[in-house]
Formats: sequence, structure tokens, C-alpha cells
Amino acid sequence: MAIHFNETEQKKKMQQLRDADEENVSQMLSKKYGIPYIDLSGVSIDTDALKLIEETTAREFEVAGFDLVGKKISIGVRSPNKVGVEDIVNDLQSNGYTPSLFMVSKKSLEKAWERYKDITFATQSTSGLLDISNDEIEKFTRETKTANDVKQMLKEVMVMKKSHRVTRIVESVLAGAIALGASDIHIEPQEDYVVLRYRIDGVLVEFLQIDKDTQKLTLSRIKLLSGLKLNITGAAQDGRFSIHMGESEVEIRTSVLPGNYGESIVLRILNPDTISLSLEDLGMHPKILETVKRELSRPNGMILNTGPTGSGKTTALYAFLKYLYKPGIKIITIEDPIEYHLPGITQTQIDKKKGYTFLEGLRSALRQDPDVIMVGEIRDEETAATAINAALTGHLVLSTLHTNNAAGTFPRLVDLKINPHTIGSAVRLSMAQRLVRKLRQDSIESYSLDGEYLNLAEKAISSLSKKGFDVSNLDPKKVWRVKEEMKNIEGGGYKGRLGVFEGITVGAELEEFLKDAPGEREIRAFAEQQNIMTIQEDGFLKVLKGITDIEELKRVVDLDYNI
Repeated sequence: MAIHFNETEQKKKMQQLRDADEENVSQMLSKKYGIPYIDLSGVSIDTDALKLIEETTAREFEVAGFDLVGKKISIGVRSPNKVGVEDIVNDLQSNGYTPSLFMVSKKSLEKAWERYKDITFATQSTSGLLDISNDEIEKFTRETKTANDVKQMLKEVMVMKKSHRVTRIVESVLAGAIALGASDIHIEPQEDYVVLRYRIDGVLVEFLQIDKDTQKLTLSRIKLLSGLKLNITGAAQDGRFSIHMGESEVEIRTSVLPGNYGESIVLRILNPDTISLSLEDLGMHPKILETVKRELSRPNGMILNTGPTGSGKTTALYAFLKYLYKPGIKIITIEDPIEYHLPGITQTQIDKKKGYTFLEGLRSALRQDPDVIMVGEIRDEETAATAINAALTGHLVLSTLHTNNAAGTFPRLVDLKINPHTIGSAVRLSMAQRLVRKLRQDSIESYSLDGEYLNLAEKAISSLSKKGFDVSNLDPKKVWRVKEEMKNIEGGGYKGRLGVFEGITVGAELEEFLKDAPGEREIRAFAEQQNIMTIQEDGFLKVLKGITDIEELKRVVDLDYNI
């Protein structure tokens, strides 16, 4: 009698035995940890419970919500002591939920995770979509008009005893920053407490001290919102999420950095309402503005804007794009991230995880037959080479570099392995800029410069006069500063910011000069022939006109640089 061996049936039986063994192990572990055991194979998974924990977080920490009654959520866990599970539980509690843990097998979890595909994009609680109340944030921003309002609001929220206080804290911190026009939020652990600071008009202002326990819960909440890993505490992480406010969308970029006393958090606020400026609103002197408009009108070449982080380079590029846009041309941007959505312009955002870098974005953009390309930043040799080539082959290319001044652009491109013989042919305009705070006109008094500042101001006036600028109404012995009694008011006597600029255009003579790869100082000296004001001279002009003061200018510009 022949014996037939059914391999498929045998594999099925072996899998059943393994599944049974795993369920037995889960039952034993439930007794060890003191939490009930459940087999989810016969349980209907409640997607309302499932979506309260983002899928990547659920899979990473081997958890799954499977039942929700009111605010009571049942959660299956593979190991209740796994790093990150406690943070998930705390986060749910901070949002008013009462979690109950159940010991489950991997098979049960996989059954629950399978239901994530049934959750629509519109209702899925994923990282990057703010699932705290946007309405509350809008309400807070309406009700808080001054720094004192924000401080009072934060103090009240910090002493709340409600289960959702952590969510309210995050909402309040974000709302306060948006209401005051802050560009960044800094949450910095010290030895015994945590400091909350906002960067307002480029200056960090301390708003509150937070206890360590609150900071820990807040950190977990922000990590979950930003799609960061809860169990990583010894390495830097970056993430992002968005807030919908009315018709606009505010993007928040999250940076977490390990430190001596815990993880430091910086939230960068990319608010389209604060960066939607026209070319005329940037603060350029009419002669610089005229130069910029002339170079923007060219059909090809490269315009580079330089300066440190936070100097307004991207805002200026957006203003350039708004000026350039018309129905007859195609503009493509490659950004990290898209900070402001421009109608009629094709904007793309890099994604390093998917291999979409500035280089790949630029290569792809060139296949789309654009007239103008904006590359958020030139960081590496290949991107620089591709951008230069695009500028040489009929495209107008706008981008930024991290250098200290306009003259430093050209040596930086040489450092990026660009042939000096092609730099002058490609680059049409190199700019540098900084942002200075504007004086509040109700908080100032006049006084006379003296000593070193008087000497530098007189040199600036003399230089500007030789370059053909009208300096007849400038008096270095009558400038303005914040009154002493006004320094303690909100903003310290300043309100808003504007740019100080310099620019170097590349004509035939400079193009020839650049072929020998000269240094920064040589280029700066050569460019003096163009009679374009330096960033120091533009700054002194704004000081002498009472737009800003000498202390503010000194904060952002090296005043003693070849004036």
C-alpha cells in the first residue's frame, strides 16, 4: 500500500503547533506580568482603537489597540516592559484615554495590524498630521496678543491636573509661539529644571521653566507627532508635522538632540504668513533692488544668496520667485522643506529616505523643461556641478550657499570642485544678507556716536559718497537707540525685522579675474569697482536713518570688515 506524504498539510499542522506554542507562552507571560491574556484571532478589531496608535509606532513596539469603549482603550502588547510602551500609554493618558494592557501573541498583533489598511487616509492618525486640536491653537492665538499673555497662559496650563494636560501644553506652546511670530521653540533641559524659550525677531527669549516630569511627557508627545523613535535617546533625530490653521498650513520641523541633562528639543516654525513678502518688502536699498531686478530679468545664469541659518535667504528666494512668475514661464523648486506654497509654481520637497535629494530633484527638474529652477541649498559637489551646468544651458537658477559674504561665494564653489573658468560664465549675481531688528519709533531717543563707532560710521558715509549714494542728510552725531526705560518692554524696544544686503555682479572683467581662482579678499577688493554698497555700509545706512541701532547691527554683522 502506497503511502502519500502531503507536504502542504504537514506544513499547515506544523504552523498550527507553533501558533499553539506561542499562545501558550503568551498565557504564561500574562501570569508573570500580571496582565490578562487574550487571543485576538476571534476578536473583531475596532479600527477607532487601532488608529489611536500610528502604524509604524505600533509595529516598532509590538502593540495594537483593538477595542475602544468611550475613552477606555484595550491594547494588546507582546512585552509590557519593552522600551517605548510606557511612553505610548502615557501619551494616551495625556489625551484623556484609560488604557488597559493585554498580553497577546505575535500572530494576534499581525491580525490587528492587518486592519491598518482599512483605515482611510482622511482618518488615519499618522506622524506628520497634527491630531491635537487645531481649533484650540487658533483660539489660543486669537486670545494671546502679548508676551505676558502667553506667559500667563503657559503658567495656567502647566498646573492643570486634567488627564489631557500634556496635549494642552503642546497646543499652548505652539499657539504662543505662532501668536508672537516666533521662528523657533527651544525646550532645553538643565540639571534641575527645563527652560522653554522662543526665538522672536532672531533673539531667544525665556518664557517658562518646566519640571522634568512634564518635559518627559511633552517630549514623548512631540516625538509621536513628529514620527520619531521613542526608544532612541542617545542620538539626534529629525522629524516634522503640520498644523492646519484656517486656509494656511504651518509646518513644524522637529530636532531632538541628546545632552548632559536629557534630550533638547527645537521646533522650527515655518509659517507662510511670515515669509510671504514681495521683493520690495525685503528692505533692499533702491540701487541693490534695481540690480536684483535686472539680473532676474535675464533668461539664464545663476543667482546665489548667502548667509548663515536664519538670515532670511529662503524668504528672499520666495520673493524672487513671486516677482518672476507669469503664465508664460515654467518654474520648478526643489526644497527642504516647502515653506510657502506659491500658486502656479511646481514645488517639490526632498525626501532622503526615498532617495529624492537636491541632486536627484535637480536632475529630474531639468527633464521637465523649466525656465527657472530654485534649488533650496547647494550642499555638495554633484549638486553644484549640475546647477552650474543648468545655468550655462539656458536656465535661470536660484539657490543658496552657506558663506559669510558675497565674495565668499566664488571660493566656496571652487571648494566644491567647480572649474574656475566656468564660474564667471554661470554666476550672474552673488548676494549676502542678514536680518536686523527694527526700532520701535515710540521707544527711541537720539544720541551721538563716538569712538570706534563714530570712526566706522564716518568711513561708511565717505565710501557711500564716493560710490555715488546720496549721504547729504546723514549725520553720525545724531543716531537713535532704545530708551533705557523701554528696554524691559515686550520686544526690548524692537518690532519686526528687515534685511541688510550686499551684492556682486559678474561682468566681463570679473569673469576673467575669477579664472585664476582668487581669494575672498581679492574678489571683494576687485568688486569695489562696481560701486555696490557692502553689507556693512547698508547696515550703517539703516542705523543713520533710525531704522535700527548700532548694537543691533553689531549683533549680526562684522562691522570692521574692510569698510
